[in-house]
Order: sequence, then structure tokens, then C-alpha cells
Amino acid sequence: MLTTLLTPTSGKILVNGHDPVTQQDEVRKSFGIVFQDPSLDDELTAYENMDFHAILCSVPRRSRRQQVEELLRFVQLWERRDSLVKTFSGGMKRRLEIARGLLHHPTILFLDEPTLGLDPQTRNLIWEHIHDMNKQEGVTVFFTTHYMEEAARIAERVAIIDHGRIMAIASPDELKEQTNTQSLEDAFLAITGRAIREEEGTALDRMRMRSRAWRGQRR
Repeated sequence: MLTTLLTPTSGKILVNGHDPVTQQDEVRKSFGIVFQDPSLDDELTAYENMDFHAILCSVPRRSRRQQVEELLRFVQLWERRDSLVKTFSGGMKRRLEIARGLLHHPTILFLDEPTLGLDPQTRNLIWEHIHDMNKQEGVTVFFTTHYMEEAARIAERVAIIDHGRIMAIASPDELKEQTNTQSLEDAFLAITGRAIREEEGTALDRMRMRSRAWRGQRR
């Protein structure tokens, strides 16, 4: 709902002072987003991916090259700017997606499982970048993660979500104090229980299933 992909059924929310229902263009200009599922074009180079996104986001032509170069240098990919993205490692792609999400200088950054499946070195590098964005540029960062140590180390406030419902919101230290536990993971378990959760398909999985069903009907 915050990113205008879903329409609220009731209530009212504002993103950077704008209504996602009636002011979608203004809201979209306010944020950058890194999806959990890959969203880069593997057949384009790193620079082409950035340049294409800059055009979509109406980044002024006179400053576009400078912004692309600055961000690619920021995520240490400038030397690979002319390489096809399909030759990149998972960590390099993640860094490129983060750089792309910052192209239009958003005030808010949404990150969906940004370090899922990455090695510890790459995870630390990415979080260093994100921390710098927050402190140096004042970017507000919303991120989802299953890594409790990341949430404890990075987040100022944590929302614990179980079965689609927010069960608690507080700082990591406050959650530990409320549950009389020593770690955020133990606090999470104290609030949500220890029963194993059923894994549901991602939005991409559901879209693929609908596509298969539609093709089946056509036959």
C-alpha cells in the first residue's frame, strides 16, 4: 500500500506527505525500492540498466550520467559498468539494484529481503551502504528480513509480523525487555510462538501460476 501497488480497503496513509491512492505519481517520486525477486535486465549492462531506469524516473539528461557514475562508484561497480548483468554475482546484482533505487534521490527506501542468500562479506557491505544512506543523506529505510541479528543491529524500530498481522512494534532493546529475553530472536519466538510456519508462495510465484492457468484455458 505504501508503494501504491495495493489499494487500502479503509483508513488513510501518507507517504512523504502524499496520499498513495490519489497522488500516486508524487508518492512514487518519493521512494526507491529493491524487490526480493530479481528485477534487473540481465541482457543489459550495469550502466544500461541504470540509464534506462533514470529515463523512466525522469532524471534530467544533463545530470543523468553524473548521477549514474556516482552511484555505481558508491556500490563499487563502476569498473564493471560495461559488463552484462548476467555475468554478475548475486551480491553484485543486489548492489546494482540498491544503486538503481537511489537514482532519483528518494527520501524513502523500501528493501524486501535485501541480503537473502548473500555471503557475510556482501551482506556487511550492503548494510554499510544502507547505513551511510540513512546517516549522510537522511534516507528513511524500511526493510524486511528473516535475519534477526540484522534487524537487531540495523533497525531503530522493529515490527514483528505473524500471519500478516503486526504483533509488536518497538526498538530491539524494548522488545527484549518486554519479553524478558536476551536476543531479538528469542523475543520474536516469545511473541509469535515456536510452531513452524507454513511457507506461502511469493507474489512472483502467484503471478506465474495465474499465467499458467490462463495459458491452459487458451488451449
